[in-house]
Amino acid sequence: MAEKKRLLTGDRPTGKLHLGHYVGSIANRVRLQEEYDSFFLVADLHMLTTKNTPEDIAQVDKNTRDMVLDMIAAGIDPDKVTYYLQSAIPEVSEMFTLFQSLVTVARLERLPSLKDMARDANVEMSFALLGYPILQAADILCVRGDLVPVGKDNIAHVEITREIARRFNHLYGETLPVPDGMVGEVPTLIGTGGKHKMSKSLGNAIMLSDSAKEVEKKVMSMYTDPKRISADVPGTVEGNPVFDYHDIFNPNKEEVEDLKTRYEAGKVGDVEVKEKLAVALNNFLEPMRERRAQFDEPGYVEEIIVKGTQVAREETQQTLYAMKKAMGLTGVWNRIRRKVEKYEKKKAKTAA
Repeated sequence: MAEKKRLLTGDRPTGKLHLGHYVGSIANRVRLQEEYDSFFLVADLHMLTTKNTPEDIAQVDKNTRDMVLDMIAAGIDPDKVTYYLQSAIPEVSEMFTLFQSLVTVARLERLPSLKDMARDANVEMSFALLGYPILQAADILCVRGDLVPVGKDNIAHVEITREIARRFNHLYGETLPVPDGMVGEVPTLIGTGGKHKMSKSLGNAIMLSDSAKEVEKKVMSMYTDPKRISADVPGTVEGNPVFDYHDIFNPNKEEVEDLKTRYEAGKVGDVEVKEKLAVALNNFLEPMRERRAQFDEPGYVEEIIVKGTQVAREETQQTLYAMKKAMGLTGVWNRIRRKVEKYEKKKAKTAA
């Protein structure tokens, strides 16, 4: 049997996951877990680029647990994948250092996603944030990832990884895989407010762990057509977040088309459209709630992370050694030590 190709992707431990994460990346992870040897990164070093206060760091333990539990609840089998903590693998930082000379500042500055991250976090562009894609390259290549499922805003970062891998191989010989990126089939999910993409920090997200009541409350407050002041006024379906969600999460396509037809004709109110969306979303999330309850045992998720981190570190150590050997760095220290040994022997002989 041919060896499986390897998949690598991850998330910053800034809180629980939401529907935007699901359609952007997690759905692909669930679908591909049987086909690929999957590694899922808890990117706590990446978190420090925008959230680095002692209070932020103190939440990493809880956020990591919540995030991994969300992924398990979403259908990722913990026995078939590897979860690992980025900061527990120091070799990643050494790889990050080796990659820094393989990409220019000008290339990184052309990435609009970095400016968006700085703006959204209300921080200035730091060296760490500018180097975010280089650290991502180390994350991907440390376990020799072949495929990287990401959200639309991160696909340009995968291209940086591809450029770094090609540059390294050109300079030092074929050592690293050149990974492919994969974006979710669903466009970026708009938040419940209708103006920005779904985000925890903006408070416009429906979480994978929300209760049925929480989902209903959020759906009933969703932005719709602002020009529609009553149910008998024809409404706009295109660009209406409520119908966008129906298209993605409501499997009853006949119901969706009926709602659209009546909405455009002014024959259905927003309340009915939202109530049926809440039902569809809760039907979608209910299996996740059941799986979460099944695996939400103290120490269980932490054990998964510890074991996975040990596996990922061994893989990273092998990759780093191969890189340094290709570069000629593995022999430098040994050659220096041998010269010192000869010098000390000569000095001892002279003294005798």
